Amino acid sequence: MPLLICRSLIARWWQVRSQRVCGLSRAIPAEVDRSWLALRGARSPRIHVFLSSSEIHLAHQLHRGADEVVEMARAAVERARGYTDDVEWSCMDATRSDPELIARLVRVAIGAGATTINLPDTVGCARPDQVSAMFRELQARVPEVSGVTLSFHGQDDLGMATANSLAAISAGARQVEVAVNGLGERAGNTAFEEVVMALRVHGEALGVETAVDTHGIWAISQVVARRSGFAVPPNKAIVGGNAFRHASGIHQDGVLKCRETYEAVDPAEIGHPVGTQIVLGKLSGRAGFASRVRALGIAPSDAALERAFARFQELADGRSEIADEELVALCREPEAGARSARA
Repeated sequence: MPLLICRSLIARWWQVRSQRVCGLSRAIPAEVDRSWLALRGARSPRIHVFLSSSEIHLAHQLHRGADEVVEMARAAVERARGYTDDVEWSCMDATRSDPELIARLVRVAIGAGATTINLPDTVGCARPDQVSAMFRELQARVPEVSGVTLSFHGQDDLGMATANSLAAISAGARQVEVAVNGLGERAGNTAFEEVVMALRVHGEALGVETAVDTHGIWAISQVVARRSGFAVPPNKAIVGGNAFRHASGIHQDGVLKCRETYEAVDPAEIGHPVGTQIVLGKLSGRAGFASRVRALGIAPSDAALERAFARFQELADGRSEIADEELVALCREPEAGARSARA
């Protein structure tokens, strides 16, 4: 199915009628026009126009000077604004761009009608302090941004997309561009679930909150993984298979006494179907072993539990995980040692 038709169907689909639907376009008139063709059936359409602003992009990709780029930005935003009053402007590769050129582009974009200004870390190479400084400097240079929404787009090439997004929020951004499971070009985009749950933990300190219903995070992550064909890594924050699994004996003992000792997020908040999990293996201690045994419906005496735990340690030596059926067998197998002692 042609991409334009797909976008049109999304824009008209009844289940997204209450949400904004956005079309992304380079600052090229024909692309802005095609975005509108795809979006015109939407109740709340947005056109997002972008253009490179860094010296390396201007020299090696666009082959244009700063003045030409500024004029292209003005023309593209004006064209988009002719279709809709919801227009977003992006300075691509902003974190590697001259702050003065960013200021010029943003000032022109706002003057042409942009209502959202997005500064991306396109190559995922910035530090959080650089992102924060970039937003603060823009606000100092261009006071007009007080009347628009500031946005940040991060890539995860250095693994700092979530941290950079929080830095942008701390410096005034009120929109961050994210993707479920962090899917995206190269190392991926900023992970939706990480930013949402980071704001659940730190939102009060940052003075912000989201309206996201976090209880659907686990389910949507699974849907995206299945439909995209990209499995979620086990060690992925928030939605990874190991995110709420505890193997260390010290951690198991602590989380059994009080979940918050080793979990910053309650798995129930993201709709996790299992919740906190105790994984029994070579690193497990007595507390974790006893808890799992009792959860399986086995209630041995203290002496029997000690003997079973000793057998468990022998079995677990060199293994990362012991299955439940093996635990049941351990607790029920004949106590050979005791019989030998009686003989």
